[in-house]
Amino acid sequence: MDKILELREKRAKAWEAAKAFLDSKRGADGLLAAEDVAAYEKMEADVVNLGKEIDRLERQAALDAEMNKPLNKPLSGKPGAGSGEEKTGRASAEYRRSFWNAMRSKLPSHGVMDALQVGTDSEGGYLVPDEFERTLVEALEEQNIFRVLAHVIQTSSGDRKIPVVASKGTASWVDEEGAIPESDDSIGQVSIGAYKLGTMIKVSEELLNDSVFDLESYISREFARRIGNKEEEAFFTGDGKGKPLGVLADTSGAEVGVTAAAAGAFTADEVFDLFYSLKAPYRKSAVFLMNDASVKALRKLKDSNGQYLWQPSLTAATPDTLMGRPVYTSAFMPAVAAGAKSILFGDLSYYWVADRQGRSFRRLGELYAPTGQVGFLATQRVDGKLVLAEAVKVLQQKAGSGS
Repeated sequence: MDKILELREKRAKAWEAAKAFLDSKRGADGLLAAEDVAAYEKMEADVVNLGKEIDRLERQAALDAEMNKPLNKPLSGKPGAGSGEEKTGRASAEYRRSFWNAMRSKLPSHGVMDALQVGTDSEGGYLVPDEFERTLVEALEEQNIFRVLAHVIQTSSGDRKIPVVASKGTASWVDEEGAIPESDDSIGQVSIGAYKLGTMIKVSEELLNDSVFDLESYISREFARRIGNKEEEAFFTGDGKGKPLGVLADTSGAEVGVTAAAAGAFTADEVFDLFYSLKAPYRKSAVFLMNDASVKALRKLKDSNGQYLWQPSLTAATPDTLMGRPVYTSAFMPAVAAGAKSILFGDLSYYWVADRQGRSFRRLGELYAPTGQVGFLATQRVDGKLVLAEAVKVLQQKAGSGS
């Protein structure tokens, strides 16, 4: 942890040096000479690389903490004493053992098949054990920034209707003994369902038969990596046709708070305008989202007092900030280009992610037999939708060419 703090301080000093260089080399027109641009970009790259090393060390520290946990819980209470209500269904130890035996075995026994009846999937697979599903969700959150920021709910079946206040009632000045006008809230509904997302995972028979091979961890990691990326892409840019409706959708997505004057750039004033285009109740929980190239452009912007807008974090596991609010990046946020929604600012708890309960695995024992492999078909059902458009604003670049 001391090393991480040391690197954060080093990163902050490197950023101060980069800002000082930028200020000293700007000409009367506010631009840098070609040779100074190269020098500045090298300094900025050092800041970025230090940030990546900090992220790596923080992930390593988290893994070390997990690996250092005791392998067994200490005995407590009297031997033979019950632990309370016995787990049933997909939460039972019997189901978990039978599930992984079925995933490894070509011809599982009748006893295993009987135990798996509670998790039989309509498409020939089996629903994963409850404990493993929690592990999958945690792994998905590591791969998908949207799952951390959004509001995640569980649904069993069918569409979920979410009541939303479309317009609020108002008060009125009333003359003495005058009638008070009616003014009710207008309540609408947003429907959220589930779309199917799947991936095929192949494992060699030799590896599968190796008792040391941790099939659970491998599938969890691969499932999260593949599904997480595809989910996040849809949560940003999905069109709602066979996939979730993204937060950047033109219809029922985030509202445009600011339209930049240029197609290929944005200014400090436009970022300020975006910040204040969001109503105050949402700003206290709002975050900025953009891609790495937009952050690079943002680092060069100053406010009217000559202070840089972007501030590097000095605290472990804390994001960098812009105007006091956290800044997150995603490869699925559009780059600065004509008509692109390049910066998002809002309270993403109003974007709802609906997980259909029960992720499914299916063993494909014969499909890849000629190559000595076993296939695992992993599927889940999920939907996502912004339930209140005014809670999230975007900065959209000017349409057409030009800067």
